Amino acid sequence: MTTHEQYYVPAQSKWPIIATIGMATAVYGLATWFNDMSAQRAESHGPLIFSIGGLFLAYMLFGWFGTVIKESRGGLYSPQMDRSFRWGMTWFIFSEVMFFAAFFGALFYVRVFAGPWLDGEGAKGISSMLWPDFDFRWPLLQNPDPGQFKPASSVIDPWHLPLINTILLVSSSFTLTFAHHALKHGKRGAIKAWLALTILLGFAFLGFQVTEYIEAYEELGLTLGSGIYGSTFFMLTGFHGAHVTIGAIMLTVMLVRIMKGHFDAEHQFGFEAASWYWHFVDVVWLALFVFVYVL
Repeated sequence: MTTHEQYYVPAQSKWPIIATIGMATAVYGLATWFNDMSAQRAESHGPLIFSIGGLFLAYMLFGWFGTVIKESRGGLYSPQMDRSFRWGMTWFIFSEVMFFAAFFGALFYVRVFAGPWLDGEGAKGISSMLWPDFDFRWPLLQNPDPGQFKPASSVIDPWHLPLINTILLVSSSFTLTFAHHALKHGKRGAIKAWLALTILLGFAFLGFQVTEYIEAYEELGLTLGSGIYGSTFFMLTGFHGAHVTIGAIMLTVMLVRIMKGHFDAEHQFGFEAASWYWHFVDVVWLALFVFVYVL
């Protein structure tokens, strides 16, 4: 049987349990890593545990998506299944929106409420009694308790590497749109060229972000342990960098599939899903650039 008019029900799969084990191991390893860094322990098993979890996840993704690709290429999916995939990807991206909303919410809460309260403003100005000499200014380089957190000497210049990265990601959205347009019109050569350029821009972004992090740690003293500004900066930009990495890998897989002859004008949801994710990552970066670097 090559078609399923109603709905394809797959066989029992081992991939969900492997995904659960991998995610739990990776999160536990990351938490252990961060806690050991905070406690200034010389040795930590966190990186090793996190790497093992990452390998489980990589194995799961390779196997699970490989199975889905085989089923799709085998003609087992109906239009109803296609709608299910689209709804699934939509809800996944919505969950990612809420994920970043939580971190942006923490950033705004500190800037608009908690910081000014500690400086004596607003209805809870009595909080200023904790540190009477504290003068709240954002970005917060002078912490209320200087003895507890080592402050940074300066912040990242938004008009240097962050601006370059903004140009790179915005440009990648255009090149990816051009690739999608070429796919709809069956221009295989143009698809490969534009998609390869998109991937190159994405990895260039990651390279500049690594350079920025090295500058922050070694030259500016801006670290996860330099107070609320450092922690929010690295949590927001770090998680975004992780999403860019995932998106670049997804697009690389799409390029390999296109080179193997997959996708056409009517069957292209895998490419569309990766495109949705990449455009979402680009929009998040624009918000980061404005609210974390500039304002």
